[in-house]
Amino acid sequence: MNFAERLRQLPSVAHLAALELTDANGWVVATIENRPGQAGSLAVYHALAAQHGGVISPEAAALGLDWYAEHTSDALAHPGKHPNIDRLLAWSRGQISHFARPIPAPD
Repeated sequence: MNFAERLRQLPSVAHLAALELTDANGWVVATIENRPGQAGSLAVYHALAAQHGGVISPEAAALGLDWYAEHTSDALAHPGKHPNIDRLLAWSRGQISHFARPIPAPD
């Protein structure tokens, strides 16, 4: 399944303004906003966190790499081009889990 097909299967993120990714101490290590160019990543990270109790573990990160499909191989070939995928690559190789804190969209 390619990335576009995967996105169609993921839950909507229309209710979110962003997703803050935090470390174990609650420090924000990244923010993925609901805007063009990041909405697909927001959907991936949000779905991963929802499936894993709000946590993106190394195992969840590896699953996310599968979901990014053809973009994962592009990220491997061009480090830095896809920072949201680069993050999952690093997290999938580690032992630390990160947390996803949803930021609701304004009413």
